[in-house]
Amino acid sequence: MDGSDERNERYDAIVIGVGGMGSATCFHLARRGVDVLGLERFDVPHAKGSSHGITRIIRRAYYEHPSYIPLVERAYELWDDLADRTGREVIHRTGSIDAGPEDNIVFEGSLESCERYDIPHEVLTSREVTERFPGYRLPEDHMAVYQPDGGFVVPEQAIIAHAEEAQAAGAEIRARERVTDWTETADGGVRVETDEGTYEAESLVLAAGAWNHKFADALEGLAVPERQVLAWFQPETPARFEPDRFPVWNLSVPEGRFYGLPIYDVPGMKLGRYHHRDEQVDPDDYETEPHPADERVLREFAERYFPEGAGPTMRLATCMFTNSPDEHFILDTLPEHPQVAVGAGFSGHGFKFASAIGEVLADLALEGESDHPIEMFSLDRFDDE
Repeated sequence: MDGSDERNERYDAIVIGVGGMGSATCFHLARRGVDVLGLERFDVPHAKGSSHGITRIIRRAYYEHPSYIPLVERAYELWDDLADRTGREVIHRTGSIDAGPEDNIVFEGSLESCERYDIPHEVLTSREVTERFPGYRLPEDHMAVYQPDGGFVVPEQAIIAHAEEAQAAGAEIRARERVTDWTETADGGVRVETDEGTYEAESLVLAAGAWNHKFADALEGLAVPERQVLAWFQPETPARFEPDRFPVWNLSVPEGRFYGLPIYDVPGMKLGRYHHRDEQVDPDDYETEPHPADERVLREFAERYFPEGAGPTMRLATCMFTNSPDEHFILDTLPEHPQVAVGAGFSGHGFKFASAIGEVLADLALEGESDHPIEMFSLDRFDDE
């Protein structure tokens, strides 16, 4: 970057982090005519945080809590709109399976959300799942909710699409520029310091993923990074694991709660375990290279429940979850700094919502509130903890 470049040092809004949530926020701010600056310490996109991995699950059936349904419905609308705007295939529909014992939250919660919101679905036994989708070998006592509109979002393409559309609407996005600090200005705005310069704005959005807690004391202990590892195994019969024959899935078994996706851009079925090996980490100092113990966790599971999909390893990759204490999102403004909006604690299930969360964070940055139903994601729910 040429140090002699002229800079507009005062903006309406600054967004720290231009990953899944930050790129969407830049887009929604810019399309409203807001003068916005997005700052990203790495590349756009990059593979050092939580917004990568080639494919990310999206599903209308939502066992985590029925209150997510209105937000995921809006996310679907916005992903489709982004695809139409850009011509990029950011969303693919494969169907989704949520399976577990009949009294388990994955099955029971998914079914409840479908019934409460009249979401088209089918209830299948383990045998019926295998008959329809031969790659599956679920335990005999498992029940499944099949939802035909489930599928996956392509995270890197989604970030590029949001960033390009934001830039086309007037946003300024700077990669490879690390934010070192921010402070409140005398007029109630914010001043952001980076390793390249100083910028001011009326409002600030913290969308820095695993690094968010380093920018806000209020997030300490409430947005905790965790090391996560994904695997891609080459199937014995690849045709059974292609997107048109292999729905994305969430599965609760005695070994834990696992998730997976069909073959796409890597010659292997993708899978992971929620909270992989329960390793809380510093995002600036942790083991980024997968090792044999990581692979073993995922291979033993695949050999038992997806035996035809448990062939040679094609790829292993690390990323990070950022977990809140109750594993629900944090979408709010900071108590002592109402001009600072926060999107944090997405706990391994947030990316599918990125298109809608960008809209929410734009609302919070400009108005301090949102018409979206985000009451359950407020920071004050942790006040008694």
